[in-house]
Amino acid sequence: MITPRTEAELSDAISGAKGPLRIIGGGTRPIGNPVTGEVLSTSALTGVEIYEPGALTLVVKAGTPLAEVEATLAAENQRLPFEPMDHRAVMGSQGEPTIGGVVAANVSGPRRIQAGACRDSLIGVRFVDGQGAVLKNGGRVMKNVTGYDLVKLMAGSYGTLGVLSEVSFKLLPGVATTAALVLKGLDVSRAVGAMSKALGSPYEVSGAAHDPEAERTTLRLEGFEASVRYRAEQLRTLLSEFGEAEIIDEGAVALWSDIRDVRDLAGEQGDLWRISVKPSDGPAVAAALPDARLRMDWGGGLVWALCAEGRDLRPALSEISGHATLLRAGHDTRAAIGAFPPEPAPVAAVSKGLREKFDPRGILNPGLMG
Repeated sequence: MITPRTEAELSDAISGAKGPLRIIGGGTRPIGNPVTGEVLSTSALTGVEIYEPGALTLVVKAGTPLAEVEATLAAENQRLPFEPMDHRAVMGSQGEPTIGGVVAANVSGPRRIQAGACRDSLIGVRFVDGQGAVLKNGGRVMKNVTGYDLVKLMAGSYGTLGVLSEVSFKLLPGVATTAALVLKGLDVSRAVGAMSKALGSPYEVSGAAHDPEAERTTLRLEGFEASVRYRAEQLRTLLSEFGEAEIIDEGAVALWSDIRDVRDLAGEQGDLWRISVKPSDGPAVAAALPDARLRMDWGGGLVWALCAEGRDLRPALSEISGHATLLRAGHDTRAAIGAFPPEPAPVAAVSKGLREKFDPRGILNPGLMG
């Protein structure tokens, strides 16, 4: 394994590579099609470069453990807006998630419905392209938006366009109090209706999830204690047509951590899919997959589906606009089905052009995204 400790060493490793490289951070998110190549890990590129709590900005090296980043921010009562999930439980992986890996996979948790995705908080990147050139884009402060589009492009590119060495974020203040409202006995259609009404209300709902097996719908409110208490009561009244909502204070943070990480599907046999659709299409996904075990987040717009090994869910979902990613499956299944959905021809042409521009030798995670 190649483990560069500086950006210069990373550049030398890539420019001197004689064949394909399998790029990883902490190795906790083995997502994508199988990649054959020498492993290059960014896990030794660690450390906070700039942290300005007063400006709500952070610049950090890409291999820095996510836990270290979150602890640094928590000490100043601040946080990453997009609430990145920890894939280790549901993927059955080991190691430490890195902040660069979060960006490379555009990892975003339940708060995405309120604060946006990882890419929406990313304000700058430094990375090494497939020829070993060091590139930078964006800025180290919020008001510098130079190169905005390239910053967005790197989020979710899974190391196929370049290897991140440094990332910059805008931040948010920490959360003082968290409460959960739980509705029981709703089918998927009524649950999506309840979540939609809650999210459209003025009560600042920061999480909306549903467990179809348990018929349990969970909503989250965050903020100062008095505000949370008031909004929780108002929201319970607003949703009275869906039944009596239970308000949970103690244990609400842990409850939402489990929802974020899909912990109740961890260790379960079968292939795991991540399906992204319009929230209003959540019931259609459930109807199309009657034999799958489902969990819903983002008000119904994110559906986790656990199904039999080797099954391709995409044909059953072909009439629903969105995309389905095969997140966890065996090597042969990922190779046969493809982890990422096929791109329409125009999009595929753009993707091919970008890879030829940033990685003309085709050595960075080749084939990982198709």
